[in-house]
Amino acid sequence: MACDEPAGLSGIFTRQNSASAVSLDFEPDADYKFVETLEERYKCAYCHLVLRNPHQTGCGHRFCQQCILSLRELNAVPTCPVDKETIKMHEVFKDNCCKREVLNLHVFCKNIPDCNSKIILGRYQEHLQQCLFESVQCTNDGCIDQIPRKDLKEHLSQHCKFREEMCQYCKKSVVLNNIKNHEKNDCPDYPVPCLQNCSQIILKKEIDKHHAVCPEAEVDCPYKQYGCLVKVKRGKLAEHENGALREHMLQILDKNSRLEEQISDLYKSLECKEIKIQQLAEAINKCEKEFRQFTQLFGKNSNLMVSTQALASHLDKSARLESQVKQLIQMANQQQSKLDLRPLFDTIENVKQKIALMETYDQRLVVLEGQSSKHDLQINIHKAQLNKNEERFKLLEGTCYNGKLIWKITDYKMKKKEAVEGRVLSIFSQPFYTSRCGYRLCARAYLNGDGSGKGTHVSLYFVVMRGEFDSLLLWPFKQKVTLMLLDQSGKKNHIVEVFRADPNSSSFKRPDGEMNIASGCPRFVPHTVLENTKNTYIRDDTLFLKVVVDLTDLEEL
Repeated sequence: MACDEPAGLSGIFTRQNSASAVSLDFEPDADYKFVETLEERYKCAYCHLVLRNPHQTGCGHRFCQQCILSLRELNAVPTCPVDKETIKMHEVFKDNCCKREVLNLHVFCKNIPDCNSKIILGRYQEHLQQCLFESVQCTNDGCIDQIPRKDLKEHLSQHCKFREEMCQYCKKSVVLNNIKNHEKNDCPDYPVPCLQNCSQIILKKEIDKHHAVCPEAEVDCPYKQYGCLVKVKRGKLAEHENGALREHMLQILDKNSRLEEQISDLYKSLECKEIKIQQLAEAINKCEKEFRQFTQLFGKNSNLMVSTQALASHLDKSARLESQVKQLIQMANQQQSKLDLRPLFDTIENVKQKIALMETYDQRLVVLEGQSSKHDLQINIHKAQLNKNEERFKLLEGTCYNGKLIWKITDYKMKKKEAVEGRVLSIFSQPFYTSRCGYRLCARAYLNGDGSGKGTHVSLYFVVMRGEFDSLLLWPFKQKVTLMLLDQSGKKNHIVEVFRADPNSSSFKRPDGEMNIASGCPRFVPHTVLENTKNTYIRDDTLFLKVVVDLTDLEEL
């Protein structure tokens, strides 16, 4: 809470003028311009600036809390700088009455003259968080521009060079400076023209697949082997086949006739070769007969050597003739197998059957496509209704109607890191209600702090949201609110802050928009306390926050 004392003061100062804690505070070192001249009684007797957390000494002078501690540290026996009286620490007390008066002094916004707002000092930081003329850092990574809050949305969406734009092709988020390079080099869904000059634009990742089926690519007619030399675009191939069916059949018959003529010529050639083979066989028999006669005639005569040479010559001639006969037989067999027309006739018959089958498939495909479109439409309608029902059930299951909220925050380290880096500064709880027809409320947490607690504390705020029954409820909201950080050890060492809604604050009026400005504790709990391993506020990277609304005197509809 904004009025919390530093560690150790509770044992030094006597508590007087006690009052309920309020969620008001201000930065001590800022240069405030007060609407009316700041009275001396609101100035610190030591630093001469506006009093922050004022404490009064026994001699009646007021000091900032930090200033009174500084006097104590500088001198073993501190003295009042106004009347030189010895300051007795046990007589020093926290002056809450003066604090309330200081916090309600009116000051000008620091962005004057652009902003002409007059705000009480305690709401100064709250005003700066919504002032349209306050300079804020651009939240895009890499951008160092400071922009008035009123222009931030336009800057983020239109002018920032580091804003992320969605690639219109692959739908990935890409930094604006890199989007052109991404489209040309990295985007798999970038459209490129077909290399075959067809009218289609194809995704880069599918260009090779498209070329294999491109309707504008020129391909050979399937009947090229029968004599059709036409090259036609793939998309018009079926049209060509249907239109030239008669010509294709004539080409097949013509080739068939030529093949039959070739077979007839080969049969005639084969008959001639068979006659020649028979003549060669007779020559061989004649040679064998002559050899036997030579053997009988010469016997063991001295001329046997000459006869042997003649016989060897006849044998060589016979061997050559026999080899030629075998080659002729082998060639005849090969040519006969090549000219077998049965595969050709089978192919023609298969083509006719496929054409008839494809015609029936076309008719069935039209009917199936119509049925498929109807089914897809019905499925999409059911999916949309199921999604709506699931969202509604989740909302109903997690909603409380007794003015109490238990908020479980998981993945604390990751969410705090996002807050430190400026990506997600705050998170909201689920809504809860004071009754079934009561006020609609929620909590808002800044895990890296907000305002005076930024970077050192967790800030916790209470938010009044627009509800269905606001027109029947009493406004402004006036109930007491308790904010708690729950101890998970079972010892109930909870951190508790309590405040009552200020009826004069815009935070508790009837909401005009979705929700009012949050109000609460910018210094709810220090990071050093929350993250201390000796404490048990965080377990398994999870913490629990509790918000309780006092329902006393609250009439239920």
